[in-house]
Parts: sequence; C-alpha cells; structure tokens
Amino acid sequence: MARLFVKIKDQDNVAIAVKDIKAGTVISEDLTALEDIPQAHKIALCDIPRGGEIIRYGVVLGYAIDPIKKGQWINEHMLELPTPPDVDNMEFATNIVTDLPEPPVRTWEGYRNPWGGPAGTRNILGISTTVQCVTGVLNVAVERMKKELLPKYPNVDDIVPINHAYGCGVAINAPEAKVPIRLLKNLSKHPNFGGQLMVVSLGCEKMTVDMLCDEADITPDNVIVLQEKHGFDEMISALMEMADKKLKILNERRRETLSLSELVVGMQCGGSDAFSGVSANPSAGYAADMLVKGGATVMFSEVTEVRDGVYLLANRCVDEQVGKKLAAEMKWYDNYLKEGEVDRSANPTPGNKKGGLANIVEKAMGSIAKSGTSPIVEVLSPAEKPTKHGLIYAATPASDIVCGPCQLASGIGLQVFMTGRGTPYGLAIAPVIKVCSRNEMKELWPDLIDVNAGPVATGDATIADIGTELFNEIIDVASGRKQSFAEKYKLHNDLCIFNPAPIT
Repeated sequence: MARLFVKIKDQDNVAIAVKDIKAGTVISEDLTALEDIPQAHKIALCDIPRGGEIIRYGVVLGYAIDPIKKGQWINEHMLELPTPPDVDNMEFATNIVTDLPEPPVRTWEGYRNPWGGPAGTRNILGISTTVQCVTGVLNVAVERMKKELLPKYPNVDDIVPINHAYGCGVAINAPEAKVPIRLLKNLSKHPNFGGQLMVVSLGCEKMTVDMLCDEADITPDNVIVLQEKHGFDEMISALMEMADKKLKILNERRRETLSLSELVVGMQCGGSDAFSGVSANPSAGYAADMLVKGGATVMFSEVTEVRDGVYLLANRCVDEQVGKKLAAEMKWYDNYLKEGEVDRSANPTPGNKKGGLANIVEKAMGSIAKSGTSPIVEVLSPAEKPTKHGLIYAATPASDIVCGPCQLASGIGLQVFMTGRGTPYGLAIAPVIKVCSRNEMKELWPDLIDVNAGPVATGDATIADIGTELFNEIIDVASGRKQSFAEKYKLHNDLCIFNPAPIT
C-alpha cells in the first residue's frame, strides 16, 4: 500500500499527507481523516486540547488556539506562535558529529584562484561597479562585448556586469553601510573572475573606488571613470578595450584536478513546502556531509529560517567562540526586525502556507536540515569571507535574491537550491542546482529541476540515495562537465545586495 502520510519523530502528534487525502479515508488502523487534508498539510494523530502543543520534528511548532480532534486538518490559522528560543543561554559543542558519510570522490576539476582562496567553477569576466548610475552605459557595452569580443575567447564562459542599486544617495558612513560595501568589495574578487579586476565608476558617487578596491588595484588598467571620458562613444571604446585585454588573459585559464578543499558550495532553499524538511533539505544535508568529509567548505544561511532551531545549531558549534558569534548574529537580526516593527512571523509566504507550512517554526526546522550533521566550524556576518574549511553558517536574510549575493560575496563557486513550490531563480556568477521536494514538482518542471528528492517523501528512495545523487551532480556541475538548467537557460536574477543602512 502506498504511503499516505509522513511522521518525522516518534513524539510528533502530527504527520503530513503525501497526497491529497479525502475525508473519510482510513489512513491507518486507528486513524481516519475527518476532513479533506491537502497534500503536504498536517493531520492530527491524537486529540489536542486548547493550548496544547502541536509537535513536528520533535519540537513544538505552536499551541492549539482551539481544541483539535484526531484526524482533523491542521493549518496555519490554528496555531499560536511560541516564544523564540533564548540565545543567551545556549549550550555549545554538545553535539559534535564526526562520523560522516564517505564521498564517492575527493577531487574535482576547477580553476585555481590567482587571488588565493577557493577555486573557481567557471571562467568569467566580472565587471564591478561603484554605483547604479553607470548601469545603462555598461549594459550597452556588455552587449557589444558578448557579440564582438567573447567569440574570440572560447575558454571564457561569460561576461557579467555587477549591476546594483547602491553607491549614491546613501548614508555611506552609517555603521551598517559596512554590509553592502563589504559585499561589493568581496564580490569584485570572486573566485570565478580569475584574478581579473575590472571596475566602472561614475566619478561623483559616495561609494568611491577606494572603498571597492585595494589601493594597489586602483590603476588605469583596472578602473574606468565615466565622467573622465569625452562622451558616450569614448566610454564604450574604453570599456571594450579594457575588456578585450582582460578576456585575453582569462582565455589562458585551464581547469586542473583539485582537492575538494578548494571547493565552496552554498546551500539555500526557497519556495519551501512541508516536504522540504522531509526530502529535499535532508538530501542536501547528506550531500553537505559528504562534501565536508571530503574536505570541502559548505555554507548555509537564512537567519529567520534557523532562528527557531538555533539552539540545535549551537550544540553543533565546535567551541564557545563560534557559538557566541552565532548568538550575536541572531541578536543583530532580532533587533533589525524589531526596528522595522516586524518579527520572524513575517517570513512565511502564501506559497509556503499553501505548501503546508503553518508558521516560521515549522519552516525553520525543515530549513536547517540542509546543513546536515557536520560540526559548525565558523559563523560569518553577511558577505564575510570564510577562514576555515568545513560547515559554515553564513548569516544572511532569508530572501532568495538577497541571500544569493551574500553567499557569492563569501566565495561560493556553486549553489544548491531546494524548493517545494518551484522557482526559476538563478545566479549569473555561479551555477545553481535545483532540488525539488516532491515528484509533482519535477513532473511540472522537468526542464528546470535538476534533482528530484520526491522519491524520499513517497518512500521509494532513501535520503542517502538522493544525497549521493546530488553530491555527484555537484561535482559534475562544479567541474564543468554539466550545466544546471538555470545555467543552461541563463536564468539570472537581479543582484539584490543586503543594505541595512539608511538611504538619504
């Protein structure tokens, strides 16, 4: 008989429906659906009194606003959100797992990084900008570069302008301006840019070139100031000339066999559903454990989507120093939301709720599954670069299109993106592998989803099966032997940088 529901922990008093369940369906010997239960939504496994705990993943998702009968559908309107976990009294290093699954391989084919640090997965000319005002001119130039220059250099994958909405009309000296400045500076030397720095400035912006570049890099070979050029044609000619020189150098890059210690992979999820924490994210977590075992670095993020499980992450921090940095990042974000007069409950989207996620607690418990079981060796503030190898918590907003650039600035060469509802999200600077949580998503988007974790939910595959498949996909895509669908179709989201500082 096909599996009708999934229960995660023995102590759970709810389970989720694998398929739509009609009212009156006998689910098990002692459980009958009292009403229609939509796919991925929760069914009560016992009577729950008013104020009673609703438990999934072995944790309290919330408290019943009204009495709930066994067999009843439980949705987002029936739970009262619990108090967020206290971050001041967490225990650190109490759950350090070192028995990780062995990776099938410990090498990959990548590009050495002339700047040092992690290797590149792609060979790209990245063109950084100090201000949004230059975007129009740069885009015209890039269109010409791709038509006239790129075909001459077959070993270069792409030309990517780093367009953004920062740099002018901003409180550049505000304390939190350090976040967007750090992001753009680190992004300008991404591993996929092959040691070639190209910067376009307007000339009157608040984010000056010296904020984006090291002093030694501020030369006519690397920086073009549009206000110093005599008209549009001279601007385009200067951009074309500089790009041609950079492309010629990049064209000499070749992939080499490298150890996994030179690979950095980002883990992110978006358009999540109640299956995300059952199939897609645990499978990604298994692949993450394999990568870490092999010496690679794996980053996971999204503060509001770990906040309610942060104590579980604290237990995995290797020492008190790492744990305290984790707590500090949670506090910073709590205050950031408070100043905006919202809290973590603002996170779940209508799509999340339609996919069975009742609140941010349930979403968070599924989200952290993508981190696997490895010890957390370092915690980063938004857009910081890592100094360690292993599993890293990189604090970022949960928004897909803001988290992605933050992880890129931290040096990821590839991102794995889990989804339940579906999203065509992609990054121009690094390939994105899509993993879906349910079979229906793969059937709907066969040419957008790279790995289907749906068989885990239906009981037709194990987390280890899909996790190993995903690991192999990561190695193949990172090595350039395959393209993900998002890369193939050039599905590139806008570069949305995280800017918690004021705009004047």
